[in-house]
Amino acid sequence: MLIETKWTIVDRSKIHLFSMNTPNGIKAAVALEELGLAYEPHLVNITKGEQKSDAFLSISPNGKIPAIVDFQVSGAEPLTLMESGAILIYLAEKAGRLIPHHLTQRLHCLQWLFFQVGHVGPFFGQFGHFYKYARDKVKEPYPLEHFTEEAKRLLSVLDRQLAGREYLVDDYSIADIATFPWVNALIEHYEASDVLGLPRFGNVTAWLERCNARPAARKGKLVNSPH
Repeated sequence: MLIETKWTIVDRSKIHLFSMNTPNGIKAAVALEELGLAYEPHLVNITKGEQKSDAFLSISPNGKIPAIVDFQVSGAEPLTLMESGAILIYLAEKAGRLIPHHLTQRLHCLQWLFFQVGHVGPFFGQFGHFYKYARDKVKEPYPLEHFTEEAKRLLSVLDRQLAGREYLVDDYSIADIATFPWVNALIEHYEASDVLGLPRFGNVTAWLERCNARPAARKGKLVNSPH
């Protein structure tokens, strides 16, 4: 495989995770830790442009982390998979956990997973960009104001869903794993807790504490750290 020209694959009986400990990268690492699936981590340092290499593009055509390679599949070729949502579904299906078996609950889990993929990740990321990195580059206040209000709105959606629940779909699932690293990023990376009024979203705050307290979450946050 072309990927092996840049990263060394030692054990083909394991899942190989190519990522960095960004919110999207953390999702896959936490899922692997939570599910107890054997894996080898490989750092793709996006600050050095490694995600643009031909080797990485051979398994992640969009040039975004994370991506996985699983050699333990039927057929001549290993499974390569990009997009964190697809990876979470695959890992949960492979292990038979963290995704409900009952159809209605399963669809609700996927609903909140796609809510993260389609809304929470993109809009929190855009908010963080304009709040932390581009405030001195954009003269107009509109972009920051727009993404600030949208981030607050999305937090309110999560807060309503978590009312009376410990997790997004009752039991801890890939929907939670997909979402909590992005809420962490608002606090830990973008340092925007106050400007977004995070403490007033009490259900989100309590849920975030529960998610972060899990041993797999503590381990997953450190996987493929560049430091």
